[in-house]
Amino acid sequence: MALAQPNPGSPAATEDHGGKPPPQRNTPPLRGTLATTACMETLQVGYLHAVAAAAGCSLSQPFPDNGIDWHVSHGAPGHTVDDEVTIKVQLKCTYQIPPHPPGAAFSFTLDNAHLVKLARSPVSVHKILVVMLVPRSQDDWLRAGHERLDLRHCCYWTNLAGHPVTGRHRTTVRIPTSRIFDDRALCDIMARVGAGGRP
Repeated sequence: MALAQPNPGSPAATEDHGGKPPPQRNTPPLRGTLATTACMETLQVGYLHAVAAAAGCSLSQPFPDNGIDWHVSHGAPGHTVDDEVTIKVQLKCTYQIPPHPPGAAFSFTLDNAHLVKLARSPVSVHKILVVMLVPRSQDDWLRAGHERLDLRHCCYWTNLAGHPVTGRHRTTVRIPTSRIFDDRALCDIMARVGAGGRP
């Protein structure tokens, strides 16, 4: 949906905050009663849509959901295996891990049934896991200004093909902190898959 520019005399057009987000209201907003976990799911879908848009990818959602949240497709003349390649994306979101996790990776626990699906190898369509770290409070999720939209904190991705199940019901995997999921990362993933490689 395209939005029209504000009228020159409107408050949105005349206010200037020096490129910084506008000052926050003193009165907290009247947020809806939707469960926090449902809001977290919506937030990470918004992140994925923004990354896909910037990377020039299309999105589709399997129906019914069979353990994979999204299919992401990327068409480019440089692909050798096909003119368009697709990966499957499983999204997870947590506020239990602080931003800027120290070290080369952080731990994240998956149900074994989810891990088995993500770890299957070989496959005809590759899968990645994308984990989003968010602040605990919804008040800190979003900041909007005239020049940018800040969405906190960050998404990281990994490919778990071949990963063993080690726990009785759940297994802890390691998510590399170097693999920030943004448009450039998604383009690189698609380039590798388009050349016949793994994500």
